[in-house]
Amino acid sequence: MKKNIIAMNASIMIGLGSILAAPSAYAESLSDLQQKKESIQEKRSGVESNISDTEKKIDNLHDKQLTAEEQIAAIEAKIAESTKKIDAKNAEITQTKKEIEALKEEIKVLKERIAKRNEVLKERARSFQETGGDVNYLEVLFGSSSFGDLIDRVGAVATIAEADRDILKEHELDKKDLEEKQTAVEKKLASLEVAKAELLEIQKQQKQQKQEKAALVKKLKQQTKKHEDEKMGLEEEKANLAAQETAIKSAINLEQNRLAELEAARKKAAAEAKKRAEQAAAQAASQAASQAAESKKQSSSSGSSAKSSSSPSPSSSSQSSSNVSQVPAVSSGTFTRPSAGYVSSTMGERWNKQHAGIDIAASGTVPVVAAADGVVSRSYFSSTYGNVIFVTHSISGQQWTTVYAHLSSRQASTGSVVAKGQQIGIMGNTGHSYGQHLHFELHKGAWNYSKSNAVNPLNYIPN
Repeated sequence: MKKNIIAMNASIMIGLGSILAAPSAYAESLSDLQQKKESIQEKRSGVESNISDTEKKIDNLHDKQLTAEEQIAAIEAKIAESTKKIDAKNAEITQTKKEIEALKEEIKVLKERIAKRNEVLKERARSFQETGGDVNYLEVLFGSSSFGDLIDRVGAVATIAEADRDILKEHELDKKDLEEKQTAVEKKLASLEVAKAELLEIQKQQKQQKQEKAALVKKLKQQTKKHEDEKMGLEEEKANLAAQETAIKSAINLEQNRLAELEAARKKAAAEAKKRAEQAAAQAASQAASQAAESKKQSSSSGSSAKSSSSPSPSSSSQSSSNVSQVPAVSSGTFTRPSAGYVSSTMGERWNKQHAGIDIAASGTVPVVAAADGVVSRSYFSSTYGNVIFVTHSISGQQWTTVYAHLSSRQASTGSVVAKGQQIGIMGNTGHSYGQHLHFELHKGAWNYSKSNAVNPLNYIPN
């Protein structure tokens, strides 16, 4: 019997050691949060640097855009000036064309005059032809009837000769004047056309420069818009990182508080385990003393059998006192067994429905403990689960959810932190249940109505 008590105490002390030992997962979790915080701060610093670089690019593009727009304004001024010059040249060309039209009228008059003179000369030529083509001035002189007639004839001959010379001279002058005027006007018009063409070419180049500068401004605006969008995205990222940093700081504080609460929960669980160990030891000692007393009475009196049959036996008393089940020792694995008892139903198909967990059955008062460190996400009465507790666990970055259903009573409320092996309730028969048992579910992830994340607990808890 002493060996059994020693073995029981050793088992309980092992359980206590498992409860009091702080798992490294939470230290790692806090360390991970600190690393995430530092990583976010580093990213935020990088984003701020990128924002600064982007702002410099935007300022540079604004300067280039302003310069290009100033150049466009200067080009537009030059285009306006060249347009004025072109308009002036067009006015001169119009005036010159008017002069040409007027000159054409003059040329027409000159041509008519020349034509008339040509008729006179033609008439003179016909006269020459009739006389043989030569005038015998001696015949004209000697044919005079008197000296006065001679003088008149001499004057007439001189006048005719002079007139012919004048006609020829005027003809030549008129022709020369006509040619000079045509040449001058044509030169002036050609000069104006050349000047206009030069101005048009200059204006064409100016417009081309304006188009190039306008294209540059458009490109600069597009680049500016791109960098402004990039800056907006970076600022949004900066804000998100700031929010994440704030959230991480809050998470660190919460984790530190949770670790403190968890430590308190572990101490509470250890105290409960110690109390149960002391109670078990006292019960075992009492049972041993009772058995020893019974053996002594049996050896001293043969009539003790009848007496013992008429009064409650120590064994029946011990059975009554042992009606409270012992809590299973806390295992070193990720999850510990949630209660004493035997597995009455496994996970799988049952009654044409999917049984998403296991049932552990036992009689009497059976404590139910948390299978792992965690936070109670819900503690309430359900029409199907009865008294039920949901516990959320974060183990090595993986979320797990355990469900403890059909409890007769609940000892953990929503939001409370529980330690692995800490008592959270008593096995019962509430809700949709047929006989006292614990319905235990394990979900890799969050619990959902379809229970798609449910896994077989027997693969994770000691049998």
